[in-house]
Amino acid sequence: MKDTLVSDGPEVTPSVRPHTDDGGAEAARRRKKLVTLTRPWLLLTPSLIVLVGLLLWPLIQVGKLSLQDYKVKFGGGEGTYIGFDHYKDLLTGDLLWKTVLPNTVFFAFACVGLTVALGTLVALLLNRLGPTWKLICSVSILAAWAMPAVTGTYVWIWLFQPQDGMVSQVADSLGLIDAETTNWFTERLPFYGIATINVVHHGFPFVAITVLAGLLTIPKELYEAGEIDGANAWQRFWKITVPSIRPVFLVVTILSTIWDFKVFTQVFLMPGGSGSNPDVYNLGVYSYIEAFAKNDYGTGAAAAVLLTVLLLVITVIYIRTLFRQGEEEL
Repeated sequence: MKDTLVSDGPEVTPSVRPHTDDGGAEAARRRKKLVTLTRPWLLLTPSLIVLVGLLLWPLIQVGKLSLQDYKVKFGGGEGTYIGFDHYKDLLTGDLLWKTVLPNTVFFAFACVGLTVALGTLVALLLNRLGPTWKLICSVSILAAWAMPAVTGTYVWIWLFQPQDGMVSQVADSLGLIDAETTNWFTERLPFYGIATINVVHHGFPFVAITVLAGLLTIPKELYEAGEIDGANAWQRFWKITVPSIRPVFLVVTILSTIWDFKVFTQVFLMPGGSGSNPDVYNLGVYSYIEAFAKNDYGTGAAAAVLLTVLLLVITVIYIRTLFRQGEEEL
């Protein structure tokens, strides 16, 4: 007879695994991912609407205008689509390649180089001053930046005024020129020399303050170590300062390039810059003269589109360089 084991305890039933709703969890994950992707765009929507209204829509209208032969009439205007004729005339004309584009490009690069160099020198000077003098000098140079471009331009025109301008009088007293017969604004080179001084004077404070902010982030121990190793001031600048704040130099250089490519006020307000002297046209002034002085709105719009394309190329280079710099630092 076999022994039978009898359990005195309660009957044990096998545990049942609770049913999980895999479909609901997947749906929740999709909703969370959707919210993560759309939330930034929803927050940016008001700003994007403003940008579209203020920037993109006018740019589209200028592009359409560049493809038309537009005539202003009483109560409005009428445009006839002629395709890319304005671009063809613009790109095949001697004025663009021999005058307008060289003036724009060389003037911009000269202004950028001098602005960044002067701003960096001023920043290095400010970094060596004590707190009181640093504050005084910073406020003083910011006055040049705060001055409106129109006011600053008229100041430089007054300084170089033929015959009785201060610079003309000083140069005449030194025997360099004849103040009675010299006009700084009629020749291409002196005209843009004055314009370059004007733009650099107005733009270097931004570079100086920005570079100074970067200099303040460099640990002093790096310079002390360089001095111990026998590095002179020039070597410390190139081996320590420049690598440490390279992104700052990149930002001020690219922004200065964008600003100086589209300079208008400083050229237009100078004698001869408003249209009487075609030798001093740049793209901005040329576009304005064609559209509003000659009523050739299509050609003026085409020149404006060309300038915009140049600025977009510079902006793309700027953004790609920033991203590349960030990847190298990582």
